[in-house]
Amino acid sequence: MSDTWYADGLRFTCTQCGHCCTGAPGFVWVNDEEIAAIAAFRGESVLETTALYTKPFRRERSLRERANGDCIFLSAEGSCTIYAVRPRQCRTWPFWESNLESRDDWHRACASCPGAGQGELIPAAEITRRMKVIRV
Repeated sequence: MSDTWYADGLRFTCTQCGHCCTGAPGFVWVNDEEIAAIAAFRGESVLETTALYTKPFRRERSLRERANGDCIFLSAEGSCTIYAVRPRQCRTWPFWESNLESRDDWHRACASCPGAGQGELIPAAEITRRMKVIRV
C-alpha cells in the first residue's frame, strides 16, 4: 500500500445523492446472490426481478437503465430505491480502478461525487479491498 499515491488514505462518505447512478450508459454487473437480495428486498421472485430489472450481456447480467442512462432503481427524487442491498459495484464506488489510477482520476471522481474527498478517512488497505471486490 505504501507505494500507492493514496497511501495515506482517501476521504469518502456516501451522501446518497444518486450522481453515480446517472449519466452515460454503462453496466452495473450483478451476480445471482445480488439479484436474489434485490428480489427479496422488493418482495418479488428472482425470476421476476431478473426479467424486469436486468439484462444479459455475454455471460453476465447488468442492471437495466432508463433511456437517459439512469439506473432503473434510481427514484424520481434521485435516491437509490435498493440502497440497502445495492450491488457490490455500487457499494464500492468511488473506489474503482478507473478512479484510482492517478490523483487526476480521483479529482475527476470528486468533481462528480459530493461525498468523494469528504468525510470519513478510508485507509489505503480498505480502499484496495473495495477495489478488488468488484472483480469477485
